[in-house]
Amino acid sequence: MFFKKVNRYNSKTDKRENYYSLVESYRNALGEPSHRTLLSLGYEIDNSLPFKEISDKLNDLAAGRQSLFLLEERAESFTTELYCRLLKENKIDVLNQLRSASGDWERVDLRTLKNEDVRELGSEWMSLQALRELGIDQFLRTRGWDEENIQLALSHIVSRAVYPASELKTSRFLKENTCICELTGYPLEKITKNKLYKISKKLYREKELLELYLSKKTNTLFDLEDKIILYDLTNTYFEGAKRNSQLARFGRSKEKRNDCPLIVLALVVNVEGFIKYSTIFSGNMADCKTLGDIIDNLRTVTSTSEKRAIVVIDAGIATRENLELLKQKNYDYVCVSRSNLKQYKEAETDPVRVKDNRNREIELREVVVENGDSEYYLKVNSPLKVLKESSMHSLFVQRFEDELKKITASIHKKGGVKKYAKVCERIGRLKAKYRSVNKMYSIEIEKDSKDKCTQIKWSLNPQAVVEKQEEHGVYFLKTSLKKAEGNAEQEALTWTIYNCIRNIESSIRTLKTDLDLRPVFHQTDEACKAHLHLGLLAYWLVNTIRYKLKKNNINVEWKEIVRIMNTQKAVTTCVENDKNQIIRIRKCSEPTEKVKLIYDALKYKHAPFIRKKSVVNKTEFLENKYVDLLNFMSG
Repeated sequence: MFFKKVNRYNSKTDKRENYYSLVESYRNALGEPSHRTLLSLGYEIDNSLPFKEISDKLNDLAAGRQSLFLLEERAESFTTELYCRLLKENKIDVLNQLRSASGDWERVDLRTLKNEDVRELGSEWMSLQALRELGIDQFLRTRGWDEENIQLALSHIVSRAVYPASELKTSRFLKENTCICELTGYPLEKITKNKLYKISKKLYREKELLELYLSKKTNTLFDLEDKIILYDLTNTYFEGAKRNSQLARFGRSKEKRNDCPLIVLALVVNVEGFIKYSTIFSGNMADCKTLGDIIDNLRTVTSTSEKRAIVVIDAGIATRENLELLKQKNYDYVCVSRSNLKQYKEAETDPVRVKDNRNREIELREVVVENGDSEYYLKVNSPLKVLKESSMHSLFVQRFEDELKKITASIHKKGGVKKYAKVCERIGRLKAKYRSVNKMYSIEIEKDSKDKCTQIKWSLNPQAVVEKQEEHGVYFLKTSLKKAEGNAEQEALTWTIYNCIRNIESSIRTLKTDLDLRPVFHQTDEACKAHLHLGLLAYWLVNTIRYKLKKNNINVEWKEIVRIMNTQKAVTTCVENDKNQIIRIRKCSEPTEKVKLIYDALKYKHAPFIRKKSVVNKTEFLENKYVDLLNFMSG
C-alpha cells in the first residue's frame, strides 16, 4: 500500500488542489501491473504528515509484522484510523495477508503427490524466441494469416529444427513429447499430419517474399553487408519411383545414390551462413548450367544493390561462360581453376605463407599464365592436401593394377575373355574409370593369328610419375580481383576469401544431417518443394542461434545444442490438500549451468513462465477431468 497524490479541480474551493488516495499494486488478468484504490482520503489532508512511514506501518499491520519504529502521536493516530477503516470496509483480509507474506502454504497429503505431463521445453523455447527475433510471425500477419495458422506454422518450424521427421512422426511428437504447442498457443487436440502437410504448402507459397524478408531482416539484425556471396548446389534423393514427377530425375548423386531419382537444391548464402536465395532444379541439371537462373536474383536479396559483391564458387560451376556472365552482371568472383595450369611462370615476389584451419602451413604464390589470360592466378601448395592426394593416388594405382591382373588372368583361364577386341574394350573401360592414373602406364597387348590375346604387359612411365607427384597438393585460384600495386597481402586475402566456401559446405551439411533433408519420401512435386522449404526455414533459426553463440565463443554443433537444451523440461505436479482439493502446479525445471550459458549468450529468457497453479475440488475434478485439463493447459 502507498499514498497517491493527484492534482485536480476542487469544485468546493473552485481551485486545483492535491487529492489523496491510499492504493495498492496488483497484476491484472493479463499479468500487467495495475493500481487499486483502497481508500479515498479527499483534499483535506495535512501534507506535512510522513506518508512513507505511515504506508510502511500499514503494510506491517496488514502482514502481521512488528514495526521497529514508532511514529509521532499525530501520525500514529492517523495510521490507526486508516487501518480501522480498511478492516471495516473489508479492503484487506488480514489472514490472507499473513499467509501470503509468509508463503503459499497448504496442508497436503504427500502420498497423493505425483508428476505428470512431463514435456521437453528448453530447445523449443530457445527456438521459438529465435523465430520471434526474426519476426516470422509478424511477417505472416502482414500477409493476412490468422493467428491459429501462425501458431501452427511456428510449431511446425520449431519441430522441424529440434525433431526433424515426417509429418506423421511430427504430429506424434507434438502431442506426446514437446510443449511447443503450449508455448505458441495452438490447440493440441487439433494437431494432425494432414494439417502439417497443409501448413507446409501454405508456407511454401510465401517463399519468395519470406526469403527476401528474412535476408534483409538478418542483415539489419546483425549489421551484415553481404560483401562476399557463396553459391553452391547439392542434391537429395527420393525413395520411390516418382514416375509422374517433373523434378525427380536420375543424375550424379553426391551421396552416391545413383540408383534413386534426384532433386537439386541451389543455395546462395553470405559468409555468416544466412541464406540469400534458394531455388530447386530437376535432378539431371548440371552444376555449370544453373548460375544463369540464379544470378539475376542476387541483387534483389542484398541490402545494398549498388555494391560490387564477390561471388565464391567451386570448380564445377566456374566455366568460362559463367565467369563471363558474372562480369557482365557487375560481380567479382573467386574460384578454383577447372584444370591445372601447364604453361605459367611464378612471380618474382617471395611466396606468402599462411595457416589453415588445422594450423598447417600453406604456401601461396602469384603466377602469370603464358597464354595471355589477364586474370589474377594464385598457386596454392598445401602439405595436408599432398598427404591426402598421395594416399588416394596410391589406392587408385593399386586398384588399376589389380584390374589389369584380372584381365590378364582371364586370358589364360578356360572360358575367359580372350578375343582381342573384347580385351581392348575391357581395358578401355578400365582407363575411363581411372583417368587420373591411366596416363602413367604404357600397356602392350600381344595376340596370335586367331586374333586372340596371348599376353598383356604394362609399365610405368617415370617422367609421368614425377609430374603426377609434383601436382599433388597444388591447385590454382582464379579471380577477377586485380592486385593493387604494392599490396603484399593480396595472396593471403584471395585465399581467405575462397576459404569462405567452407561456410556454404557447412550450411549444406547442417541441412542434410541435422535437419534431415534427405531422403525425400513425398510423392508430389508440390509436397517435395514444401518439404525442402520447411527445412530451409528451420535452418534460418538454427543459423541465427549458432551465429549468436559463435559471437560468444560457443562453437557447438546443432544436435549437441538440442541435447543440452532438452535437459530443461516442463512438468505438472499434482497433490491433494486437507480440503479434499486437487492442487495442480505447472512449472519449468531449473536450467542447468550449460543451459543458462546458452540462454545468456543468446540474451533470451530462461523460461516462458514461472508457475501456473490451479486448485479444483476433488469430486468436481474427477467428474470434469478432461474439461479442467484443457482449461489449465490453455491458461
